[in-house]
Amino acid sequence: MPEKPNFIFILADDMGYGDIGPFGSVKNRTPNLDRMAREGMKFTSFYAAPLCTPSRAQILTGCYAKRVSLPDVLFPRSRIGLNTNEHTIASLLKGLGYATVAIGKWHVGDDRQFLPTRHGFDHYLGLPYSNDMGGEVPGKDTDKWKNRVPPLPLVRDEKVVETLRPADQDKLTALYTEEAVKFIHDNKSRPFFLYLPHTAVHIPLHPGAKFRGKSANGLYGDWVEEIDWCVGRVMEAVRQEGLENRTLIVFSSDNGPWISKGTNAGNAGPLRGGKGGTFEGGIREPMIAWWPGQVAAGSLCAAVAANFDLLPTFVKLAGGTVPSDHKIDGRDITPLLLGQSTESPHEAFYYFASTSLQAVRAGEWKLALVPQYEGFGPYHALSADLNHPLTPKLYNLEQDLGEKRDVAAEHPEVVERLMSYAREMDGDLGVGKANGPGVRAPGHADNPKGLWLAGHEPASPSLYQPSDKLRIGDEIEPDEAPQIAGRSFRITCRVKPVSRNAVIVAQGGSRTGYSIYLIDGVPTFGVREEGKFYSVTAAGAPGKTYGIEAELREDGAMILSIDGQPAATGKAAGLITRQPTEALCVGFDNGAPVGKYKDNPTIHFKGGIFDLEVIVAGERAQP
Repeated sequence: MPEKPNFIFILADDMGYGDIGPFGSVKNRTPNLDRMAREGMKFTSFYAAPLCTPSRAQILTGCYAKRVSLPDVLFPRSRIGLNTNEHTIASLLKGLGYATVAIGKWHVGDDRQFLPTRHGFDHYLGLPYSNDMGGEVPGKDTDKWKNRVPPLPLVRDEKVVETLRPADQDKLTALYTEEAVKFIHDNKSRPFFLYLPHTAVHIPLHPGAKFRGKSANGLYGDWVEEIDWCVGRVMEAVRQEGLENRTLIVFSSDNGPWISKGTNAGNAGPLRGGKGGTFEGGIREPMIAWWPGQVAAGSLCAAVAANFDLLPTFVKLAGGTVPSDHKIDGRDITPLLLGQSTESPHEAFYYFASTSLQAVRAGEWKLALVPQYEGFGPYHALSADLNHPLTPKLYNLEQDLGEKRDVAAEHPEVVERLMSYAREMDGDLGVGKANGPGVRAPGHADNPKGLWLAGHEPASPSLYQPSDKLRIGDEIEPDEAPQIAGRSFRITCRVKPVSRNAVIVAQGGSRTGYSIYLIDGVPTFGVREEGKFYSVTAAGAPGKTYGIEAELREDGAMILSIDGQPAATGKAAGLITRQPTEALCVGFDNGAPVGKYKDNPTIHFKGGIFDLEVIVAGERAQP
């Protein structure tokens, strides 16, 4: 075995388990990945995380994302990010004499202290977050939205070199690829680590001109096939330099397909669910390892492994050891790669959605502790409480890969064994919104600085004011939305509904927030506080046009009035204690929903919403 092999990790974004030929795709042509699998090893039980940021945090730190306090997606100008105290796969390899580079989507914080060059990478080129988090916002025609959305910056090292417009994204895959190939040629005489996390195939879809319209699977297939081209170019560069016998290349994806995007999304193949959820389709990813002379050609590994195993594996193969000052969750999978073992190094694998432990796997058995979602869902509201009886579901993944048949009643001893693993994790990271003793702090930026060129700065966040004119479809980001934490507030508007089941206004998500919505034409006011839901509902449907006022008072009293007359009263636990981290949405609800809606809350309200105001106690209008 080479003393210090090279490592290349190519990561797709939002690619499904069934999106490439080696894992069953018949729509997308992937000849280079097909060859990689023929000459290497397929891992069929390789796990990541349900979303972008957590998955990348796991890769970089060798830990479950909750352990490093990055369990949720980060947005531009985030106040948190990857802590500089964490050992990363790059910093450890750099300490062993490796040249290191990150090329592509970073997404673990965009303040400069969070960037790749502060975490062990010699150089960086790419986008600091997802390609849908910057640029123009279509359909926003009020003054409030002008110059508000951050630009989409292309960053080299720590400097923005270009502001990308939508059409500019078409060049990203080719740009990343050529940069990667150059890095390989430039570092042929020393050990190197190339981390290549693609922007593709995240929405919006931007295949290059040479690939657009060439696949049989629309823009999505076009971009998958461009990623395959990238894999081929990287492997060709390795062969050109005669490095194949001392270079381990790994290909995988960060999470499952964004199935709610329809034909613009990928395919989980035989797996259930997709991005955002903890069914297998959301978190089990295609993985191929290629290392001629070391990894057996045409081999297959069915043992459970995870993206956080790459850190200890690469460090071990490089002749180093992982420091013991920080606990990690990854294990060395060298015996699996080299065909020396078929047994997983993990006694149990834990499926987290945000901070909520939703399921546990041991061998062929998977125990779902709480109801799971096939995509995004109210994770915090469904956190397991191990102090109260649960009704878990048990699946045998070897016999039931699609998770269709609950066999818990037939195997109570297996249920109890997997529950014991859940209890063990509760004592470490915690299984719900509360952190256990094993959780470490993220990095913090008290005054986060955005990344953009001079003259391209968005306007400073302008807090919502009751005088703002809000319209159906408007979405106010969390840092601009009404600051409701620890304050009483009142929402007023007039509505002329055509929809009978729709959201009027919502701020927050499944952990904390409020919503006014219709169920069969009847108005409901709902409040969430730490995952618990409280609601009051009018006695019947009002007339064709009517006024609504909903109020949450200091003592938790909830009052819903129609046309100035009390229509329903109730009691929440108190005020909302934490500021919601989700947006304020007019005429719909996005992400993890606040309320208990009858129909899809992302479908916009049909009818009219007029004179909407959110009035928070103690706030003053901005000059």
